[in-house]
Amino acid sequence: VSYALGGRSTKTFKPKKNIPEGSHQYELLKHAEATLGSGNLRQAVMLPEGEDLNEWIAVNTVDFFNQINMLYGTITEFCTETSCSVMSAGPRYEYHWADGTNIKKPIKCSAPKYIDYLMTWVQDQLDDETLFPSKIGVPFPKNFMSVAKTILKRLFRVYAHIYHQHFDSVMQLQEEAHLNTSFKHFIFFVQEFNLIDRRELAPLQDLIEKLGSKDR
Repeated sequence: VSYALGGRSTKTFKPKKNIPEGSHQYELLKHAEATLGSGNLRQAVMLPEGEDLNEWIAVNTVDFFNQINMLYGTITEFCTETSCSVMSAGPRYEYHWADGTNIKKPIKCSAPKYIDYLMTWVQDQLDDETLFPSKIGVPFPKNFMSVAKTILKRLFRVYAHIYHQHFDSVMQLQEEAHLNTSFKHFIFFVQEFNLIDRRELAPLQDLIEKLGSKDR
């Protein structure tokens, strides 16, 4: 779902991943956008009646990738090898990169490098037709849910890094409402389908509780 970005919406970190118009997934995305517009995010994330859970998760995962891509794109100039020599989310959480294929042993690297690895890796998963089939009638693989969980767990780390290390820049750019709405949507979605382990969410636990309490 694209939120207007005051003239900066064109700048993304990686190319946007498009869902083909006219496809069923495109219709699902349109449904998601319409329900988001109602303002009730808890309801908006629920599986629409009669829809396939894998497909709903796939469409939303692509959408979150595009959102984070855009959000990180707005602050890349502040996230440098010098300012962010490690990939962290506050002083207590540091992430090392491994993808299990090209880089098997976790490596310590700067935040911009880590996020580049991460977003490229996610892009490769989304572009893989055997994992994310875009054609009607092509089934999702048996391991789809575990792949989607790994993607979402890693995308969360980009939100965590932005909140902990770059929130001042986000405020200066007047993007905090956009960031908060996007993150709230993301969190409600992963909570609805239990997609990210609570321990993984620890770096933003206070914020998550705050966002959730406003909706009770």
